[in-house]
Amino acid sequence: MELNSENEDMEKDIPDAIKIKVSSFPSMPRAAIKLRQLLAKEDVAMDDIEAILRHDPGLATNVLRLANSAFFGVPKKVETLKQAVMLLGIKRFAQIAVSASMSKTMDKAVEGYGLSAGELWLHSIAASNTAEALARHKKLTQTDDVFTPALLHDMGKLVLGKFVKEERQNIERIMSTGVTLDAAEQMVLETDHAEIGALILAKWSFPDNIVNAVRWHHNPDGNQNPTTKSDITYLSNLICQSSGDDRDLSERAPGIPSLAVLDRLGIKLDQYELIAAEAQNWMINLTQKLSFD
Repeated sequence: MELNSENEDMEKDIPDAIKIKVSSFPSMPRAAIKLRQLLAKEDVAMDDIEAILRHDPGLATNVLRLANSAFFGVPKKVETLKQAVMLLGIKRFAQIAVSASMSKTMDKAVEGYGLSAGELWLHSIAASNTAEALARHKKLTQTDDVFTPALLHDMGKLVLGKFVKEERQNIERIMSTGVTLDAAEQMVLETDHAEIGALILAKWSFPDNIVNAVRWHHNPDGNQNPTTKSDITYLSNLICQSSGDDRDLSERAPGIPSLAVLDRLGIKLDQYELIAAEAQNWMINLTQKLSFD
């Protein structure tokens, strides 16, 4: 695993059993890699995207399912990939295709966190769409990629779930005192899912600014190098957090966001509350449209 110096320092304190799980974590799906490479280009041709999707009929089906969800705002039923591009635009369509290509990795049940099949993926898509909405509020250009870190911010749960399950009683006991999930993970496991997610993305050779955004998506005030990307990733995750129930050790109900983050993004608290309410409606619409085996 090739890591920069910051990630190497972070990795030193992680227990060996968890580091082994990170090292053996699967590579990013090939279709997602190819689609990300296309997204990096200024001009993306529909034929190039179709060439990727043509080799995976299941992926093409998932793209259309996502495109047809009210979550993505398509005004009428989409029956073909070309029609989806016409309604969504090539960049937006490619982002949906990346989301769909990650489903095989992210739609599994996550032991330890009480997440059933598909819940992690749905949360991640909601966060990525919320991040895009925040980017539009900031009037960021399309080259400012907030979609990717928001989509992948919880990848660490796929590795850490097994260890959280083994220590769930201790983690819940600590959380009952008002400690956050990531802080409780650190106290019990000597790492947390944000840290592990950052290591996975470093292993996948993502740029440092995306790794940084994932690393600090729960603790923006601890980030020594905050960026608009990391602030939006933090805020989009907070907005889309589950309200939680007895079986869910994912996240608890969203609280007041970091005022420093709101100030840096130029978002007032009442604006944040409106965006949060809209995101909850997106989640309901998406959950009703998609189902998982």
